[in-house]
Amino acid sequence: MKVKALARPQSTTSRSSLHDLRPTHKNLNPQSHPQARAREYTRAVTAAKLDRMFASPFVGELKGGHVDAVSSLAICRTNLCPVVTGAVDGTVRIWDLQNRRMVASLDGAHSRNVSGIVFGNGIDGQFYSCGEEGIIKAWSIYPKGQYITADVDDEDKKPRARKGNLKSSQDDDAESPHGPLNVYRLPSSRNSSFANAFHSIDHHWSDSQFATASSDAAVHLWDPERSTPITSFNNLWGSDDTVTTVRYNPAERDLIAHCSSDRGIGLHDTRTASALQKTIMGMKSNCLEWNPMEPYMFVVGNEDYNAYTFDMRKLSRPTTIFKGHVGAVMSVGWSPTGTEFVTGSYDKTIRIFSTRKEGGTASHGGYGSNGTARDIYHTKRMQRIFCVGYTLDHKYILSGSDDTNIRMWKARSSEKIGQLSAREESSLQYRQALVQKYAHLPEVKRIHKARRVPKFIKKETEQAMVQKEKRRRKETNVIKHSKQGTAKYTDEKGKVVVKTVD
Repeated sequence: MKVKALARPQSTTSRSSLHDLRPTHKNLNPQSHPQARAREYTRAVTAAKLDRMFASPFVGELKGGHVDAVSSLAICRTNLCPVVTGAVDGTVRIWDLQNRRMVASLDGAHSRNVSGIVFGNGIDGQFYSCGEEGIIKAWSIYPKGQYITADVDDEDKKPRARKGNLKSSQDDDAESPHGPLNVYRLPSSRNSSFANAFHSIDHHWSDSQFATASSDAAVHLWDPERSTPITSFNNLWGSDDTVTTVRYNPAERDLIAHCSSDRGIGLHDTRTASALQKTIMGMKSNCLEWNPMEPYMFVVGNEDYNAYTFDMRKLSRPTTIFKGHVGAVMSVGWSPTGTEFVTGSYDKTIRIFSTRKEGGTASHGGYGSNGTARDIYHTKRMQRIFCVGYTLDHKYILSGSDDTNIRMWKARSSEKIGQLSAREESSLQYRQALVQKYAHLPEVKRIHKARRVPKFIKKETEQAMVQKEKRRRKETNVIKHSKQGTAKYTDEKGKVVVKTVD
């Protein structure tokens, strides 16, 4: 058998004298450095520290705010700048997000709390507001005669913008140049002291149609050209409890989801005017939002301090439980990318949860899908948060709270505002990749996950952990001292849903 061996001259491997150093062979390729992994780990620790050092999420407030608590917020679906908010005192205000200033204040828009605001799906700037006094009003963000409508150019067959005139039967009685353009009420036979109060409103994603949730235990569908509902879902699964939230599915044109005071979450089919399925949870859900990128998924914020994601094909158990709040979750809002959502809570904090990693889905496990928040925002003066939402560019978050302020936050707390050079962008991506690669190691994990929270939230969290451990220990003892096969462990997701109703 022939064996080939490497042969080197003796002069390259031996010392010329006893006092000389032995010659060593080096690989000059920097990627083959003998301490490459150690250097990379050191860079990951430094990157995690830099990320926390430059974390400054608060951008500013919309100048002026409201006089009373901010109860509702709407971000335009077709434009980056317009934002409309409603307050408990019935005032509606229009904001320019680019300059963070107020465009118009519609004082006395409603006589009671503005419970819902939503933009239409057109470019004419029309939006709708509903109040607890039982009135829906249509408005425009542009003053009369100055709004933008869609027109088709004969040459390129593309829609172009032009100025038009607002036409409404109530133009003469309008209190402001912005409207109201129309007023909608339930038929008088339904009216009573509080039976006709509206609690939520949502507009169809493609059609000229909107839906409302009211105190008469019904979901009403409206056509903007008609003053009465075109369809009403009454006696929902035999329940006469108030419907608190209603949302259209962004992909299925005829699917509506709602939350009600009887702790229920229900689905409706508007084609057959029938109820599909309903799930009853342990506590009431305050808010619901569909995932814009994966429309079969939706998230609800619950009174039990948690947020839950559900697959509409299987409402018997949630896909993920998102924990961390120590107060009721009052509002949720999806990012336009569908990879994360923001929650606003009664505990005066905003939390951002990631639902999946790059390339994964919201219904399957991934980075951040363990149910913990990737970031927590709070200030000393911010009070209970009633509404939150992402801007269309996925870079900012808006929140409205009980202290009458509307605040703007960065979606990524350490992200630089403004244009990045190619070198800055490359360096930022490299540091993020390093942190994600070594996030499982103790030092990087400790720095990357560290967040300062108010003292009362820290105490409430510690107390909740003690209570959880106590319940788990009790369950273990029951199983241990019971007859074999009579008692068994129940997973946490299985305890969330009480029952489902078809």
